[in-house]
Amino acid sequence: MFTNREQAIFEAGIKLGAIYHQWIGTPISQNSAASVESAIEQAVILQPFVEEITVRLDRKLMTQNLFGYSELSGLMFNVDIVTRVGFSYCRARLASREGYPLMQIVECNEIP
Repeated sequence: MFTNREQAIFEAGIKLGAIYHQWIGTPISQNSAASVESAIEQAVILQPFVEEITVRLDRKLMTQNLFGYSELSGLMFNVDIVTRVGFSYCRARLASREGYPLMQIVECNEIP
């Protein structure tokens, strides 16, 4: 049996992994970035155990190809998510760190 804390950590990790793998390669431009950020947030917030999510894409990394758009890459992601299971909360992040899109647990708390 797992604790609520362990389940909240798992839920945060699985959601960040899903975001990363579902959206990589999506055609994107600086003009469409806000709508893609919103679409990701609106899709993920529907999932069980998600309390909050913020998605920001680094527009400086969006360079146009021959056809006038870029492809979403892992280095563009800056995602913060909060999951809750019972009274246990987990805050996790997907962001570029030393040139790598890293997923990490930021903090976990129990609500008294």
